[in-house]
Amino acid sequence: MFPIKKVESMQCKREYFCLEPAKFRLDGGAMYGIIPRPLWNKVHPSDEENRIDLALRLILIKDGDKVILIDTGIGDHNPDKFNQRFDVRSKKKPLALALAEIELTPDDVTDLILSHLHFDHIGGIGELVDEKMQPVFKKARCHIHRDHYEYAHAPTDRDAGSFHTKNFDPIVKWYEEQGLMQWHQGEEGEILELSSGALNFKCSHGHTPFLMHPYDENFIYLADLIPTSNHVHIPWVMGYDISPGVTTKDKKEFLKFIYERNLTMIYEHDPKFWGGKLQEENGQYSCQKNFDQIDSMAYKLEF
Repeated sequence: MFPIKKVESMQCKREYFCLEPAKFRLDGGAMYGIIPRPLWNKVHPSDEENRIDLALRLILIKDGDKVILIDTGIGDHNPDKFNQRFDVRSKKKPLALALAEIELTPDDVTDLILSHLHFDHIGGIGELVDEKMQPVFKKARCHIHRDHYEYAHAPTDRDAGSFHTKNFDPIVKWYEEQGLMQWHQGEEGEILELSSGALNFKCSHGHTPFLMHPYDENFIYLADLIPTSNHVHIPWVMGYDISPGVTTKDKKEFLKFIYERNLTMIYEHDPKFWGGKLQEENGQYSCQKNFDQIDSMAYKLEF
């Protein structure tokens, strides 16, 4: 059995789950940009190396005969030096273990949606088999934004280290060869049809160009635009962002979009809260309520 978290929202035929295959740490200053350490450290304490604890939170949707996974975490194929640097805490085959908690396997996944191609979001797409990267989700259709994929192969020197192309390119090529690659384009659009309505996307550009945010009538996956509940505050922008000023504009637009549709925000990296709801006062948006993270590799959400 898996724990269930009740959310006050309308009922839906779909089933939603959070998967948390691993945790890791990043530098707190980099995660909070120009915000002084005495401020962010109060709400997100760091370790002795100034690193803060972060979740790797994925969303899985069961809708009729579709099993949809959004993002894949950091994977289990990275070298020891990498895992020590980022304090990656994971088991072997972490996604298979998380899926088993809800009685699924990687082969049950019909659609794999990747918000963007940074290593902590796409790492779980493949696994090392005889020293070669092989796909984990062999029966899934893979969804990636075409313009972001092209950017990942010509990034700036500042963010080139975030794109581990040697790990994901062989998998993308495999999906193309199998006729399972679905490219998306534009600022917004439909990813796929659901039993009622559709799973759509809307792009942001401050963190990385054409970061794809999936959403339906219940939730939106914020990925690295608003990675934690603390980042709902407009000036709290990551130092990792390629265009921090663009991030502030994106956040204003997205917060208005989220509030008007009464969507539940999914925080991909918040170690305390899996999601939250917005409130508005005098044109300013803040968290009305945050939903506690559950100490499990997989747990069900009810919207």
